[in-house]
Amino acid sequence: MSIAYQRVSIPHVTARKKQGPPKTADEHVGTNGRIALLLTTVVGSMWCAYAFAVLALVALPSALGGGLLPLIQWVSQTFIQLVMLSVIMVGQNILGKAADKRADMTYKDAEAILQEAEQIQAHLQAQDAAINTLLDRVEAKLAGN
Repeated sequence: MSIAYQRVSIPHVTARKKQGPPKTADEHVGTNGRIALLLTTVVGSMWCAYAFAVLALVALPSALGGGLLPLIQWVSQTFIQLVMLSVIMVGQNILGKAADKRADMTYKDAEAILQEAEQIQAHLQAQDAAINTLLDRVEAKLAGN
């Protein structure tokens, strides 16, 4: 009697080791993707938000002279759409970078867990070998009696 355990390697684990964690920057492909990334990077900066704020403030005097409705239209159609768009994009860029960091940390944690599991498997195989040796001795003793 002996213990026979064969560890089976999982193909997905090998493929994931080569691939690494997914990153936001990996998602843009081709010319259109590069153009979109460039425009998003430029418009999603605080400098662009400042420029849009100055541009929106240029139209403010005409909105102030026409009463409440033109002022509301200026706030909703000009200021919010121009300035807040860039500010929101800056926030999204920051959140995307944070998500990439979390993905990288999660990937490294999963790698560490996988290595721990491999060490446990090696330890169990060593125990199986020791148990098999003991079983062989017990069987030999029993056969001798």
